[in-house]
Amino acid sequence: MAPLTAPPAATVEPEPVPDPLPPDRYLNRELSWLDFNSRVLALSADSSLPVLERAKFLAIYASNLDEFYMVRVAGLKRRAEAGLSVRSADGLSPREQLVLIGKETQDLATKHSRVLLDQVLPELESAGVHVISWKHLTKAERKGLSVVFHEQVFPVLTPLAVDPAHPFPYISGLSLNLAVTVRDLATGGEHFARVKVPDNVDRFLEVPRPDAPAGSVWFLPLEDLISAHLDVLFHGMEVVEHHCFRVTRNADFEVEEDRDEDLLQALERELARRRFGSPVRLEVADNISEHMLELLLRELDVHADDVIRVPGLLDLTALWQVYGVDRPQLKDAVYVPLTPPAFGERETPKSVFAALREADVLVHHPYDSFSTSVQRFIEQAAADKDVLAIKQTLYRTSGDSPIVDALIDAAEAGKQVVALVEIKARFDEQANISWARKLEQAGVHVVYGMVGLKTHCKTCLVVRREGSTIRRYCHIGTGNYNPKTARLYEDVGIFTADPDIGADLTDLFNSLTGYSRVKQYRNLLVAPHGIRSGIIERIEAEATRHSEGLPAGIRLKANALVDEEVIDALYRASRAGVEVDIVVRGICGLKPGVPGLSENIRVRSILGRFLEHSRILHFVGADEYWIGSADMMHRNLDRRVEVMAQVKSPSLTPILDEMFTMALDARTRSWVLDGNGQWNAFPATGEQVRDYHQDLIKAHRHRYNS
Repeated sequence: MAPLTAPPAATVEPEPVPDPLPPDRYLNRELSWLDFNSRVLALSADSSLPVLERAKFLAIYASNLDEFYMVRVAGLKRRAEAGLSVRSADGLSPREQLVLIGKETQDLATKHSRVLLDQVLPELESAGVHVISWKHLTKAERKGLSVVFHEQVFPVLTPLAVDPAHPFPYISGLSLNLAVTVRDLATGGEHFARVKVPDNVDRFLEVPRPDAPAGSVWFLPLEDLISAHLDVLFHGMEVVEHHCFRVTRNADFEVEEDRDEDLLQALERELARRRFGSPVRLEVADNISEHMLELLLRELDVHADDVIRVPGLLDLTALWQVYGVDRPQLKDAVYVPLTPPAFGERETPKSVFAALREADVLVHHPYDSFSTSVQRFIEQAAADKDVLAIKQTLYRTSGDSPIVDALIDAAEAGKQVVALVEIKARFDEQANISWARKLEQAGVHVVYGMVGLKTHCKTCLVVRREGSTIRRYCHIGTGNYNPKTARLYEDVGIFTADPDIGADLTDLFNSLTGYSRVKQYRNLLVAPHGIRSGIIERIEAEATRHSEGLPAGIRLKANALVDEEVIDALYRASRAGVEVDIVVRGICGLKPGVPGLSENIRVRSILGRFLEHSRILHFVGADEYWIGSADMMHRNLDRRVEVMAQVKSPSLTPILDEMFTMALDARTRSWVLDGNGQWNAFPATGEQVRDYHQDLIKAHRHRYNS
């Protein structure tokens, strides 16, 4: 009899360990931003666009770059000077990034000027809009403009000498200046002086030409007029040379909120210091002499690497003035936003509250009118005798804001009104402080946000008595409560009377205004505690669905995608086979199309007539659509109060689906990102092209007229 033996143990196959994600999987944030601004610049060179729109994009490019230097470059310089070795996600030190930024910016500055000088100005001239120099004026025109100089410009000029008795003057950030060398005719000695080009006089002076064709206009740069009259400013001296220059200063600052008891006073103190920030960029005319440049570098304490040489005009943000000429045929056709049918125009506009009791409403600006949707919602709430309370966040608003006026009216009518004014909204701090004080004087309960966090969410909660019950009406959007930018910025927002969302917003406002610390919400994702984890959880769920043979996919639309945890979750989803489509306006730190990492991910960018600003997520397998205020960035997910809401109504999700379908159409004009970080114009030259914004205008009209 054979001996008894134990059966062989069953072999258990270990779970496969996924390959680690490669260390070089991120693109540099700062260089990606410069790529974004380069795409803005490309629009100015697009001959298919009306010429004044191209001039506008030149101005937008310049304004974008100013802010980039004031904040991002300033931050890198501060870290480099402090010896901090914190590297970017792609492994670069602050100093290495600054070197790359300087080189790229110089190349773009040259291209920026060449587009103006070689393309836009000649085309404007052909259309009757001329930007000319002093040498192109007739004697009679020079005589007339000399009168303008003596009467309107000369009185506000203050030439400042530099000598042992006169220290080098303070140069304010972003001001345009003339650096002048003069020679004393008596002694032969040469001296330096600075003349500030006044910013309270139009940068471009209109040259009267009575015999010119109707509709034509001639502009002379103000610095040309001043340069032609330097002998008046330096009487008895010989003008040896003069050149334009411009300094950009560090405008990034932090308020020590834990130290300061009064956030408002602390912020005002820091704002006063902003104008004295250290220089981070020196722009000079490209023909400046080395002697003059060395003097500016020494006196301004600017490193040679921070100099940008500019051919032609400096500070092209002034082209907004040229864009303002009354030549509609040289601009995009005027688009008049439509009123959502639910809020239909009648002799007496339909009550927003009656409409929302019937169904949720999704608005898409600027295709939908802000004034007859968001603004009307708040104004009707202010005027409605049954409304008991209005609670609203204000991050940025316009100078003559009807939203602020409505909140004041509501407070004066005895309603409880709470406004959370984010006074730390960069470059709008002073305006927001003014609004906050105006609201407080009217009896509005004003809150300045939470310590350590910016309140960036776009929410409004209206509490209304209806018979024996209380009903809450809500608006949650992706854009600011600003009627002016709502005509230019693309954003979406949802109006709802859903009780759970109303309860969520009530909890949120209690957290913002009091000591409540709610972290879990019924129908919202709220940062800094819930958005990143909520998004990653849903990305992973799509990967699980795909592994189970179920439909899956991810579509994401944002201004920026740089959060490493979200990017890594998308990489893992791609490795699992999930198709991912990303539409990003600006920065993208993800590398698409890399074999073994992201071959299922596609990234494109759409720029054009309207500024793409909405943040939308679609988890295809779960068929969940989310909209909100948060970009996929550290600051949004960790250091801001952000809100994302799910759009559940089956009647509304097709609108969001249509947006994605159009954006991802192979014929839509866009830029496509490759795995090397290069953005390529798409579709190729000669192929059929669709304009995303024009297509949405047509679709919107069709939807409302059908």
